[in-house]
Amino acid sequence: QVQLVESGGGLVQAGESLRLSCAASGRTLSYNTVGWFRQPPGKEREFVGAISWNGGTTYYTDSVKGRFFISRDHPKNTVYLQMNSLKPEDTAVYYCAADRRNFYSTTYDRANEYDYWGQGTQVTVSS
Repeated sequence: QVQLVESGGGLVQAGESLRLSCAASGRTLSYNTVGWFRQPPGKEREFVGAISWNGGTTYYTDSVKGRFFISRDHPKNTVYLQMNSLKPEDTAVYYCAADRRNFYSTTYDRANEYDYWGQGTQVTVSS
């Protein structure tokens, strides 16, 4: 059974940074697209960004481009979301997700493309 566990969330002030981690167990994710989504309070879940299986390509929603960066550490089976210059509107529960298909060109911004999901970690940005 594959498990994804997010960590690194917390309460920060606007302008500060956080790094979220998504650690996988049960199988390697070295061949799989991993995405980050978030759900702001009272809103629908939305796409944040994703990284291709080989780490060569990253994708971001417009609102986080230039501030958020995704990377992956294959030996650690972990994907990171570095969040800089945080804004109050970044407040949300953040989830990582993985596509189970190996070497696949995932439609990265569609939640139904992902098979494995973490439990989420809360990020709160105060103004």
